[in-house]
Amino acid sequence: MGSLNNKVAVITGGSRGLGLAIAQAYAREGAAVVIASRSVRSVDQAVHLLKQQGAQVEGMTCDVSDQAQVQALADRAASTFGRFDIWVNNAGLGAPYGPSAAVPADRFEAVLKTNIWGNYYGSIAAMQHFVPRGSGKLINLLGRGDSAPVPLQNAYASSKAWLKNFTLALAKEYKPSGVGVYAFNPGLVLTDMLANLEAVEGYATKMNPLRLVTRLWANPPEVPAQKAVWIASAATDGQTGLQVRVLTPRFMLAGVLREAGRRVTGRAEPIAALQIKVVPAAIAVRIDD
Repeated sequence: MGSLNNKVAVITGGSRGLGLAIAQAYAREGAAVVIASRSVRSVDQAVHLLKQQGAQVEGMTCDVSDQAQVQALADRAASTFGRFDIWVNNAGLGAPYGPSAAVPADRFEAVLKTNIWGNYYGSIAAMQHFVPRGSGKLINLLGRGDSAPVPLQNAYASSKAWLKNFTLALAKEYKPSGVGVYAFNPGLVLTDMLANLEAVEGYATKMNPLRLVTRLWANPPEVPAQKAVWIASAATDGQTGLQVRVLTPRFMLAGVLREAGRRVTGRAEPIAALQIKVVPAAIAVRIDD
């Protein structure tokens, strides 16, 4: 029997990348999964793949920045499977790399709508289902910026700082309820979101160090997906408010040692190939170090 046997999990942003890897990992452990994405085509392709792999799966389109759509997702999961036991707020969005005032306002706002309002709507929908039952697990995905400011990535980083505080406060508010609320930082994940980036005009070259950082510390999505299985399993029962990180100091040291070993032996691999699209600045002001 799998560690999630007879469980039902809802995963936003579940049609590709880390979200899809989590859905696959949950299904392998016996869970039925409900995946959601804004793209009809992406949802259909992911549902087809999961069914081919033997998963019990339901899919629907959902823009998490729209509360009515998020509630409809929760209702679909409950009506299809009778209930849901796990809710993973995985959907996330990044903005072009650059100073805050130079990032187009609509792009900055889109990040806040997805990463803040989307997680809020998902969390509330999940808690409204879980609390009356006295059980359930809500997993909110953090990211870079959850613990310290990140200049030139202010939209994404600040949203993750907000989400960390929101998640941990939620855990304290509902600690007596029996519902588990968890903050999960998956670290750098080798997905399209990491490989295809944007930068404000004049700032693309500042992203070059990320190529080496990716080689040192990025994981395929299957690695954090397995950690997401552990969080959703009985192993974390009674540990609401738990913060889980994949990119630990020990893991980072291991990455540095591996790179040093490659260089000593002359086996250094090519620097990660990242695609960086340049977008016009909202204001034409260059900030130099």
